[in-house]
Amino acid sequence: MSEVRIETVPGPAIGERIADVARLRIAVFRDWPYLYDGDAAYEAHYLQTYTRAPESAFVLASDGARVIGASTGIPLDQEALEFQAPFIARGIDPSRVFYCGESVLLPSYRGRGIGHAFFDAREAHARALGRFDWIAFAAVDRDDNDPRRPTDHRGNEAFWTKRGYVRQPDMTMHMAWKEIGEHVASDKVLTFWLRPLEKLG
Repeated sequence: MSEVRIETVPGPAIGERIADVARLRIAVFRDWPYLYDGDAAYEAHYLQTYTRAPESAFVLASDGARVIGASTGIPLDQEALEFQAPFIARGIDPSRVFYCGESVLLPSYRGRGIGHAFFDAREAHARALGRFDWIAFAAVDRDDNDPRRPTDHRGNEAFWTKRGYVRQPDMTMHMAWKEIGEHVASDKVLTFWLRPLEKLG
């Protein structure tokens, strides 16, 4: 990892590097399990939530001047209501939850600990803000027998579990995006993973 630099950038300060994040999302999420047929207009709309939230963060991984990975995080009460609804239904105050968005990393840089660095940085950012009891993310649900699933695919479930996150089967949400081969966006089900956030000190 010596050649890769990790930095945390406040959402409103991301500036022109937002284009790098959009580019990575379109490239990486094209693969299983998201199969995202991305477009710039959708990316601009989606990422605006983070650029407008003063306590959000982008964690960027760079190899020289090239951004090769990115990860996002935001206080849940600054996210869209559909993200908050499963927590409200569970009786968890969204203002006490820090939500980790996507992590995207080019395939040639995987297996070097950058995924752990993304989680470390977002968890540290959430702790520094000092008002959260929980940290969470959501992952898309796919059928293990889906014929589009690559035979050599290794899921992230073991990695997330080792970091203390627990899948919450009763906490789900729907998001729509256009898959490869689709003409219009279709609804996908995502399930939340949750863990307590230890306080500093």
